[in-house]
Amino acid sequence: MIQSILIANRGEIAIRIAQTAKRMGITTYAIRTAKEPEALYLSAADHVINFPNTDSTIPEFLDIESIVAIAKANGIEAIHPGYGYLSENALLADHCQQTGVIFIGPPANVIRAMGDKITAKEIAGKAGIPMPGGSNGAVSNVEAATQAAQKIGFPVIIKASAGGGGRGMRIVHKAKELPRLFNEASSEALRAFNDPSVFVEKYLVSPKHIEMQVVADAHGNIIHLGERECSVQRKHQKLIEEAPSPALTPALRAQMAEAAVNLAKAVNYQSLGTVEFLLDKDNKFYFMEMNTRIQVEHPVTEMITGVDLVELQIRIASGEKLPICQADVKQNGWAIECRINAEDVQSGFAPATGTIKGIRFPQGNHIRFDTGIARGSEVTPHFDSMMAKLIVHKASRKDAIKATMTALQQLHIKGVKTTIPFCKAVMDNKLFKSGNYNTSLIEEQMTDLVYREEDEEILATLLAISHYTREHEQVSSEMGSIDPWVLKKRLKSL
Repeated sequence: MIQSILIANRGEIAIRIAQTAKRMGITTYAIRTAKEPEALYLSAADHVINFPNTDSTIPEFLDIESIVAIAKANGIEAIHPGYGYLSENALLADHCQQTGVIFIGPPANVIRAMGDKITAKEIAGKAGIPMPGGSNGAVSNVEAATQAAQKIGFPVIIKASAGGGGRGMRIVHKAKELPRLFNEASSEALRAFNDPSVFVEKYLVSPKHIEMQVVADAHGNIIHLGERECSVQRKHQKLIEEAPSPALTPALRAQMAEAAVNLAKAVNYQSLGTVEFLLDKDNKFYFMEMNTRIQVEHPVTEMITGVDLVELQIRIASGEKLPICQADVKQNGWAIECRINAEDVQSGFAPATGTIKGIRFPQGNHIRFDTGIARGSEVTPHFDSMMAKLIVHKASRKDAIKATMTALQQLHIKGVKTTIPFCKAVMDNKLFKSGNYNTSLIEEQMTDLVYREEDEEILATLLAISHYTREHEQVSSEMGSIDPWVLKKRLKSL
């Protein structure tokens, strides 16, 4: 078993990793950066190491050489990258192997194969997984992209070959839009991934986004832990997830699970991985990509299966066989996750910054709240806007939606604007409640992205009366036995 882990990440996922590792008796190390020297995640680790002062312009959690050097200098056995940052970077896995540090994730060649969307599509196609029509590999210029698009038929989507997270993607509805959108996608891909190559794929209008969780060890054992529904998205960014999916029949679930496991076998997968699919209106599914890391939304799978996914990652990286087989995997109830971001929903989800002046957590045995903030935490522009994740688990989907709304009403964060009102709006949305929603929910089917409390006007009135009363008492105290007509005039001016 691994004895020590350097957590090469921050925020709630760093705390999440530390919790499991410490429960397993593993010593944990966190990295302190100058950008947030008092961050909450630092208190979750056994030891804190200051990121070294360097002349490098590379952000701290993307600096492969410095992170591996920290592990070597402190005798730390393994590195866990969490999600984002270096979690799907084959160079980190390579560097770890070369220096004798254990990388908690798949081998570098697997990350490289699945990280290149064109290679991943080729492997998936050979494994017999349904594919949307697309270009034969990357397209190098506008002319080649146009030719591919005309062959496929509009609408099409241009995707970065090395992409992810919605970057380097553009939807093209008409031929005349293609030159501009091709250049935009390629330029964004270059900035985001240092690789301008893109490919063209048939665009499925308003599909559902469903992903399958797979786990594989180094001894040839591969299982799946069911699916997650991730169709509540804005600009390809997931905002709310649930497990299982309300769209899948047992037969369709079995087909998608088999496809995910077959892909893992085809690439000789090891560790935790997620195979993502698009499901069209005819219930036909198509391969989209594979993420070779733990997902932000992993808690909903943990809640309904009772399996600790971080623990599985660590055990597999330690060389152990999977402690469970497919027959051991049982799903219990329904789980929903709301991402609580520091964003102003009414200003187009613009990032918000500030100091957390107060926070009240929801309570209940069915509630899990993964967070990287506390009272006094600074929300800066240096990092991702996600502050916390609210996860609710109940026996049925209907009960889970109701309990999630109650938990959101109990959750209060003061000091920065958040997506809590948006999450309430989704829970109250009739289409979401029906389960018959897709990726167009936010852009096309929600009339109001902010939930209005039924008693909002009454509450506002009561707050105004309370404020008026306090001011009245203060003025009376200051002015003593002043003429009542003067006092009335003063109060009117408040």
